[in-house]
Amino acid sequence: MKVLLAGLAGAAVAALASFALAPSNQIDRLTTTKMENFELDSIAWKDEPLLPGAAQSALVIGDPSKPGVFMAYLKFPANYEIPAHTHPFTEVVTVLKGAVWNGMGDKLDRQKGDKLGAGSSFTLPDNHAHYLWNEEESVVLLTATGPWNITYINPADDPRK
Repeated sequence: MKVLLAGLAGAAVAALASFALAPSNQIDRLTTTKMENFELDSIAWKDEPLLPGAAQSALVIGDPSKPGVFMAYLKFPANYEIPAHTHPFTEVVTVLKGAVWNGMGDKLDRQKGDKLGAGSSFTLPDNHAHYLWNEEESVVLLTATGPWNITYINPADDPRK
């Protein structure tokens, strides 16, 4: 009986030790080495290859290609559309300039969706199909977790192809 109890205790200790030493699903905290100000009128915009058309982006903090939180500005020209797509992780989008419509579903439908003006935000669950459009130039702040990616519901909509 003592041998059985000792064996069970040993197995329990081994299980707890392997759990404690197992790699975790935690990400690094958001950090910066400098204080930096951002003004929409003086941002160095770059073309955004993951989005169709003339969308542009500017990284605020973090690295979208690596695990961890990042923030980036996205600028959309007037009459812009992002076809239905998903992302691997939850996102928060805050409208800073103009207005955007955010719709849910597998196909862009301008009859559905919510119009959000400057100062509004919306959250998007991971792997949840949605789309976006506007009528005027718009700028949003994207807060998300990397590695960031976009998967278009219709592969033909993907500008990388």
